[in-house]
Amino acid sequence: MDKYYYLIAQLPMLFFDLDPGITTQSFLEEAGKWMSPSDFSLLKKTHLSDTAIREPMTQLVRNYRAFEKQLLEDLVQLRKARRNHQEYKPSFPSALVKEGNPLEVEKKLLHHRWMFLEELSVGHHFDLDCLSAYCLQLQILHRLSLFNKEKGLIIFQTLSRKTE
Repeated sequence: MDKYYYLIAQLPMLFFDLDPGITTQSFLEEAGKWMSPSDFSLLKKTHLSDTAIREPMTQLVRNYRAFEKQLLEDLVQLRKARRNHQEYKPSFPSALVKEGNPLEVEKKLLHHRWMFLEELSVGHHFDLDCLSAYCLQLQILHRLSLFNKEKGLIIFQTLSRKTE
């Protein structure tokens, strides 16, 4: 556990929608040097889109997965309700998905996930939960980095020409 102080102290701070200066892969490589094999095994299994609740896992990861599962279920129900011209009240602020293009909505949902992880991280400074939250936030930043307006427009235009 005392090695976690050194590991966490050397990690760059993460800010939503800013380049982290570290990849998830390089983070895991460095973490593997400092962590116990059992903790590292748990950390490697920490994935942003995984909603399965199975043992063993940390409490933070369990809470995040329950949150993610509820978020995805709410999105499905919200879309069904809209398609059928019905009302549905999701567990998240509906303003996240009411306005904006799909990219803007996705960014808002990623920010919502980020903020939830920030809440879960309170009180976890030098432990496995802290590293798990860091890993999940790195994955959010990686996903954000994949959104490239210029490349997306080129792909859209190419696909549009093929259908004409």
